[in-house]
Amino acid sequence: MFGFNQPQQIDCPEARHMVQNHGAQLVDVRSPEECAQGILPGSVNVPLQILQQAHHQLDKSKPVIVYCVSGARSAQAVSFLKSMGFDNVHNLGSIRKYLTC
Repeated sequence: MFGFNQPQQIDCPEARHMVQNHGAQLVDVRSPEECAQGILPGSVNVPLQILQQAHHQLDKSKPVIVYCVSGARSAQAVSFLKSMGFDNVHNLGSIRKYLTC
């Protein structure tokens, strides 16, 4: 119940619904080198290391869904974006979750 269970984490069907019906922004927080191997369609790459610049690329009025390889960096990104004033932020976790649903 506590620890790794994160209330902001969403599953793939919910993420797809948010993207298609609510204009959610997909944000890949992996490095540019990792993204060169493939990125989700419609995603923007904002590496975790430069996430403080997200306000230049993201709209705070729209939902934000972040992902990475395993979910660790995206969990950090959720916390950081919330501290920057993004209210509607969700952690998809692994890019593979989205690709396999």
